[in-house]
Amino acid sequence: MQIERARAVLAGGCDSPVRSAWSVGGPMFVQASAQGAYAFDDAGRRYIDYIMAYGPLLFGHTHPALVTGLDSLARGGFVWGSTHLEEVRLAERVRAHLPSMQRMRFVTSGTEAMMSAVRVARAFTRRSRVLKFGGSYHGHFDLALPDAGASAESAGASGGIPDGVRRDVDVARYNDLDSVDARIDGRESELAAIVVEPFCANMGFVPPEPGFLEGLRERARRCGALLIFDEVITWLRFGLEGAQGRVGIAPDLTALGKVMGGGVPIAAFGGREDVMATLAPSGDTFTGGTHGGNPFCVAMAHRVLDLLENHPEYYAAMRSLAELLAGGIRNIFAQRDLHYAVVQQESIVDFKFHAGAANQNYDDARRADLRAYAAYYHHMLERGILLPPSQNEVMFVSTAHAPGDIDETLTALEHSLPQQ
Repeated sequence: MQIERARAVLAGGCDSPVRSAWSVGGPMFVQASAQGAYAFDDAGRRYIDYIMAYGPLLFGHTHPALVTGLDSLARGGFVWGSTHLEEVRLAERVRAHLPSMQRMRFVTSGTEAMMSAVRVARAFTRRSRVLKFGGSYHGHFDLALPDAGASAESAGASGGIPDGVRRDVDVARYNDLDSVDARIDGRESELAAIVVEPFCANMGFVPPEPGFLEGLRERARRCGALLIFDEVITWLRFGLEGAQGRVGIAPDLTALGKVMGGGVPIAAFGGREDVMATLAPSGDTFTGGTHGGNPFCVAMAHRVLDLLENHPEYYAAMRSLAELLAGGIRNIFAQRDLHYAVVQQESIVDFKFHAGAANQNYDDARRADLRAYAAYYHHMLERGILLPPSQNEVMFVSTAHAPGDIDETLTALEHSLPQQ
């Protein structure tokens, strides 16, 4: 009844294809509320939530520091259409943690941030071609979707994208510099940007091999192109300095997402001062939007940074829980003689239903048994564990999760695996 009601008014019954549970055979999960580490359906049943809005909910749902006193934030207005000092202060705080973002602009979504960063790169280089990686999801704008992972793959289609856009996109294999070289060979002077998730989390979790990101940095410089880091997932999940601070590589441009506002619609893109100077009014390239830097979302972002700067122990707590979860899964696999690789970094945990080493690229990810994941997803849901309805996604742990939640999850997992 709920699903039919949704289908009667929402296209496909949802606002994002992955929510439809298309890739796990349906039906989609319909949520009524959330609190802490838990999601609830309309019958009031509790589920331990590992989706966490696909990553941005570092503190779980409805953390008191984020949801208390919202009237005071709203009292001055939700949107002004004017520059204000609090957005300036937020930019200063972001730059203090991400020095590569010498200049930035606030937008409302990761898609908008990535789309804008690509436009700026093309304007600065006066070139059109963009190199991206199979299995990476950079939002739903045209250039980002060919061979994308995450929910774009779950949808099974990328219609409506002009052939001209496809001709300007080269797709290489992540963690494979030979593949990169093959795509750009003879076209170096046409390349505007190399776009990459420094740590992939949209074809499952795939970290960079040693030397891979350094190789991209060198090739971008050699070609006169720009290196764009998509840190929509990794910034703040990987610490205040993000993935770029961890790997010690400064990209030319960076995109950030809603994690900065604890899930509210705020994002940013930025980078080198000379590159960002291509934007109007200094340059001839336009990006803009009435909601960019709106005072309510900016205030929420300040609250998030306050929490993380004042509580560095949060990262150790989330890491400890993720390690507990990953270690428990490995133990169960060993007992069942299942040779699935479990990967964990910071507060992200992932495994795929295929034997052997952990994934290194999208080709590896595509080897996973989708039917096995679909059955596992539904068995876990029956036992009160909410997982992403797509095997391309990962599990996110938050500060709201507790050791008891991990124990409950491992018990459910042990009874949800395919029988041999």
